[in-house]
Amino acid sequence: MTPLELFFDLVFVFALTQVTGLLVDDSTWTGVLHAMLVLAALWWAWNVYAWLTSTVDVDEGGIRLTMLASMAAMLFVALAVPGAFGDDGVLFGCAYLLVRLLHLLLSAFVARGDSARRGALVRFVPTTVVAGLLLVAAGFVDGSVRVALWVCALAIDYLGPSVVGMGRGWRVEAEHFAERHGLVILVALGESVVAIGIGVGTDLAAGVLLAAGLGIALVSALWWLYFDVAAIFARTQLMEADGVERARLARDSYGYLHLPLVAGIVLLAFGVETTLHDVGAMLATVPAVALCGGVTLYLFGHVAFLYRATRHLFRRRTIAAVVLLAMIPLARVVPALVLLGLVTAACWLVVAYEAIRHRSARGSIRHGDTA
Repeated sequence: MTPLELFFDLVFVFALTQVTGLLVDDSTWTGVLHAMLVLAALWWAWNVYAWLTSTVDVDEGGIRLTMLASMAAMLFVALAVPGAFGDDGVLFGCAYLLVRLLHLLLSAFVARGDSARRGALVRFVPTTVVAGLLLVAAGFVDGSVRVALWVCALAIDYLGPSVVGMGRGWRVEAEHFAERHGLVILVALGESVVAIGIGVGTDLAAGVLLAAGLGIALVSALWWLYFDVAAIFARTQLMEADGVERARLARDSYGYLHLPLVAGIVLLAFGVETTLHDVGAMLATVPAVALCGGVTLYLFGHVAFLYRATRHLFRRRTIAAVVLLAMIPLARVVPALVLLGLVTAACWLVVAYEAIRHRSARGSIRHGDTA
């Protein structure tokens, strides 16, 4: 991981904060839809750069300058997030298109001596350009038409690698790629910690401090579930795969199936921040669903991500996700503090079961034996 990659990721951190802020400012189902669409666009823009930087050193010469230009363009994308479905739609679309075009420029430079990579890039260009232009066009219209253009743009972007195929021109350095995605999960969890701090503010009453403690305990459980053994499992499988199969595994497990993890964390951050505003009250419907549903989405994302990587179904995480999903109706009839405690307890029960029931296997995995 180079310092330039970490520097680039700082803008993505700010963008995630903006998405959470968008949810807090517009706590409606329409606001949730807008926030998730924006998050999907941000994730894909970050993801394509993760592919690029996994196979080439971007911290040299003209490549460094282009990466810094991409980072500047991504900053304008992040700045436009709160108004992406309002007055700043054109700014968001234009800045996003520039981010994607700079990625194509960098990719073309990297592929200049490799015919297979050039072929893969040529197949990838139309989906990138069309999706970016649709987001620019979306800025000039309103209402359901704008949402429809966003959905079409993201569908083209996300389906592009599957439709054009992952041939031999797609390359990924497995360990670096897995580490980079693990870092972005850490970044998202860190944004949740920031949301806890913002929610607490200057009110340090006992109930608020208890809620903050439950919030950090919940974030810690989510960290444990990913980094204890799951990340090791997936990274090992990616390293053992080769050629086209490695590219497809990277696309599916990391490119596609890490988005639900990040989306779940963002929804959780919104729910926890709202909880801290009034710990004794009952949450409104949208933040209540976000609190339970965010963790549910995170766990289902885990199950799907690990199943694609290992072909093994993690049953305890599946059960916990179903329990949290069933808990959503309860979210509207208990105080916010109680709900936060129940969600936290459910996650730590999974952590405790896996750590105790599989302690010997867990120890072997963490010390290098992933058989």
